[in-house]
Parts: sequence; structure tokens; C-alpha cells
Amino acid sequence: MKRFYKTVSVQPRDGGSVVLLDGRVLKTPARAEMVLPTRALAEAVAAEWDAQQTKIAPLQMPLTRLAATAIDRVAADPAPTMQDILRYGSTDLLSYRVAEPAGLAARQVAVWQPLLDWFRQRFDIQLQVTTGIVAVPQAADMPVRLTRICDALDAMRLTALHAATTITGSVVLGLAMLERHQAAAAAHAAGLLDELYQAEQWGEDDEARQRRAALLAELQAVEIFLECLSRPEGTDLH
Repeated sequence: MKRFYKTVSVQPRDGGSVVLLDGRVLKTPARAEMVLPTRALAEAVAAEWDAQQTKIAPLQMPLTRLAATAIDRVAADPAPTMQDILRYGSTDLLSYRVAEPAGLAARQVAVWQPLLDWFRQRFDIQLQVTTGIVAVPQAADMPVRLTRICDALDAMRLTALHAATTITGSVVLGLAMLERHQAAAAAHAAGLLDELYQAEQWGEDDEARQRRAALLAELQAVEIFLECLSRPEGTDLH
């Protein structure tokens, strides 16, 4: 799609802010007005649209995609998103360890166990850990506790949690980002710990590096999205 607008601006609207393209309110794919809860997020979304050149490249607008998903899908029906997050809780990446090689096993303990300890202390959820690929049963009340956490989130934050969880393969890492306990780069490294260890031992190709870089960029977008949601009105994002 060719760029069809000349000017991009931000305006207060309905307790939030909207992005204007040539004075017209930006809409979601479902044609809803994209009313954003903070001016910081509206300005970040506006910057994505302003950065487009001759053609609009949606893949270069991750904040716009997250906001549109929250408005069109999650706000309308949060249940599928919550159910997806619960599935990750039952098979969380951090619950599955290796016995060998010893170096990888030690690194998993060093990186993942503190996160599980934080998760237990913060949310009173103890995830069981196992070695091997056979599924380990989790506490019967774990889905109920995770559901309560998700119920307390608005559509924007639930969308961000889902994105971080699916990118890393871990609801623990997703919540660590949501709670600002872990930055995107650290969550990315924890989620790809096994792959990074193997790359250190055996080397890697450009395709693997590019894939990891793309995943990191997605996580960093989630991080910016969350920062914009929590930034007090009237303060500069930078």
C-alpha cells in the first residue's frame, strides 16, 4: 500500500489519545478508532506512521499491530488470549531442563531458577521442574491463579503479556517483562538459552542469527509498548 497521507499528529480523545493522518483518526483493521490509553503510546504509534516512506510496511510498525490486536481482538473477547497464556503455563519453557551436557544444565539452573523463584514469590505459583521431554504435572490451582492475574490486566497489557509469552515460550518470562523484572534483551537470552549455548559450542549460520535478531526486535517492541502504557502523561518517552 502506498503512503496516502502527508501529515501525522496526535490529539486527545475520549480519555486517551488518537493518531491523526491528515486530520483523520487512525483506525484499526476492523475499522474501530484507535483510541490509545496514553499520549506516550499515541506518539510512539504516530512515529511509526510518520517513518513510512513511499510504501507502508506493516511489519515495521509493531506498536501499531499490538494496539490494533488489543482493540480488535483482545478487548472484544479476551478468553482465547487468556487460554493461550494458560497453555504456556502448563508447559513453560523454564520447567524443562537437561541432565547433559553439564555446562548447559548448569546454565539453565543459573539463569532459569532465579526467575522461577521470583515467579513463586511474586505470584505464589510454584512451577514444577523436570529433566527430559515428558510433561511434568503442575499444581491443580495453577490455571486458576494465572487466570486471576490475566483478569486483572486491561486489553493492552494482556496483549503485551501474550506477545512476550509466545515469543519467549514462557509465561514466567512474559510476566517478568510485564512487571519490569526483566528487560527484553535478558528475556530474549533466557528464552533462547539452549540455542545460544549450542551456537557457542558448534557455531551458527546467518539465518539463525537473523531469526534471533527478529525475535529480539519483537520483544523490544513489547518492552516499548509497556513503557508507553505506564508513562505518566506529559512526560517524554526518551
